[in-house]
Amino acid sequence: MSGYVSVATTTDGAERAGELARVVVERRAAACAQVEGPLRSVYWWEGEVRVEEEWRVVFKAPADRYGDLEAAIKAAHTYETPEIIATAIERGSAEYLAWLDEETRPR
Repeated sequence: MSGYVSVATTTDGAERAGELARVVVERRAAACAQVEGPLRSVYWWEGEVRVEEEWRVVFKAPADRYGDLEAAIKAAHTYETPEIIATAIERGSAEYLAWLDEETRPR
């Protein structure tokens, strides 16, 4: 895995997505979060296909903070089984990546 990750999850409302983003960033498990939506999700759940409106929250962090980031998302999330998918950041500006390091450093 590269030194940095982008981690995505979804939730069921704009307000809840904003709160999830704020809580995780306040914990310094991620340096930042972007909220996107609404989007339409189609998925299997409890034996049936569901179609729901959701919002995506994308977090950025150093890869070595992934465990803390996943734990923070799970602790603040309302879904029983939230989507949590990490994608390696292959390249980024040195200044931005240094900022990710600085803002996720425990205080």
